[in-house]
Amino acid sequence: MKRKTKTFISGLLLLALPYCQTFAQLPYSDYFTPRDGLSGFYTAVNKEKKATVAFLGGSITFNPGWREKVCAYLTAQFPETGFRFIAAGIPSLGSLPHAFRMQQDLLDSGRIDLLFLEAAVNDRVNGTDSLTQVRCLEGIARHAKKTNPGLDIIMMAFADPDKTADYDRGIVPAEIANQELVAGHYGLSSINLGKEVHDKIRNKEFDWKSDFHDVHPSPFGQELYFQNIKRLLDTCLTIYHGSSLQEPLPLPLDNANLEYGRYEDISRAHYDSAWILYRDWAPADGAATRPGFVQVPVLSGERPGAHLDLPFEGTAVGMAVVSGPDAGIVEYHIDKGPWRPVNLYTQWSNWLHLPWFILFGSGLPPGRHILQLRIGGEKDPKSKGHACRIVHFLVNR
Repeated sequence: MKRKTKTFISGLLLLALPYCQTFAQLPYSDYFTPRDGLSGFYTAVNKEKKATVAFLGGSITFNPGWREKVCAYLTAQFPETGFRFIAAGIPSLGSLPHAFRMQQDLLDSGRIDLLFLEAAVNDRVNGTDSLTQVRCLEGIARHAKKTNPGLDIIMMAFADPDKTADYDRGIVPAEIANQELVAGHYGLSSINLGKEVHDKIRNKEFDWKSDFHDVHPSPFGQELYFQNIKRLLDTCLTIYHGSSLQEPLPLPLDNANLEYGRYEDISRAHYDSAWILYRDWAPADGAATRPGFVQVPVLSGERPGAHLDLPFEGTAVGMAVVSGPDAGIVEYHIDKGPWRPVNLYTQWSNWLHLPWFILFGSGLPPGRHILQLRIGGEKDPKSKGHACRIVHFLVNR
C-alpha cells in the first residue's frame, strides 16, 4: 500500500489516501479560544497604522517556521500598517525565565501591541512546578498589561509526546490547564496546539513520527501551527468592533505572582576573592551556548567555599546561570534560614552551557532581604567541577 500524502491547499489541510478514502478534518476552531479578542492590537493596526508584535518563547519560537509565516501574513493583510516584529525566543527557556527577562528582552524596547507567548513544552522538560507556572504566567500577563493596557496576548501550548500521552490517559496536561486558567482569568486568547495535534493524530490526519517529526516541527508541523494561529487572528478580526477594550486588571489569582519580575545586575552582589567578574564571558571548553548567554558579563566561581551575599528588596529571588560540563552544587539561604542545596548540573550540561533559571524563594514578605550563596564541596557525579556562573540575579520587586 502506498503511503498517504498530505498537503495544505487554500489554508486547509487535505489528505490524499489510497483508494480515495478521506477523513473528516477536525476544525481549527476546536482548538483556540478568542475570549476578549485582540481589540487593542487591531486598533493599533487599523487606526494608528503601526503596531509592534513580539514573540516570547523557547526554541519552537526561536527556530524559523510559524513565526515567520505570521509576520508575512500580517504584513500582507495590512499593507498600510508599519509593523515592528521582535523575535525573543531563546531555546530551552519556559515561563520562569520569561517572567524575569521580559522587561529587558521586550518591554525596554518600547510599546508592545501583541504578544505571542509559549512556555508549555519547556515547562514540562525543565520540571517547573505547577504553582510556579501559574505565578509566572500571571506575572507575565499583569506585567505586560501594566505597560500598555491595550496590549493583547495570545497564549500558545505547543505539542510534545508527554502531552499526547496525558491526553491518551484522559488527563489535561498541567501546563495547558495552567495556561487556560490564566488566560481565562484575564480574557486572553489561547491556542491548545497540544490537544489539536493529539486529536488529529488519533483522527488519522497525520502521523507524529513521519509527518510532525518531534517537538521542533517539520515544515508540515510549522504550517499546521501557522494555520491555527491565522484562524484565530481572522476570528478576532471579525469580532473587533473598532475600539480597544481596556478593562481594569482583575484581582490576581495569586498575590505571589511575579508581575514585578526583573533581572538584577550581578554587580550588586558582595562576593569574596574566589569569584571573578568576566565582562565578556565565553566558554573555554568548546561546549555549545545559547543566544544572550554568551559574550555577556558573568560572575564566576569555581572553588568550593566561594561565598556571596545579595541584598535585595522584593518578594522573590533567584538566579540565571550557564550550566555547563563543570557545573557544581551550590547552597543558599534567605534571611538566615536553613541552608539548602541546588545541583546546577542538568541532563544537557555535558554538551551545552545551558541557561538555567533557579528560583530560590517566592511569596516572601515585601521588603528587604539578604540571599547568601556558597559553592558546596559536593558535585554531581557526571560533572567535571564545581562551577557556578551567574549571568543574572532574579528579583520580583
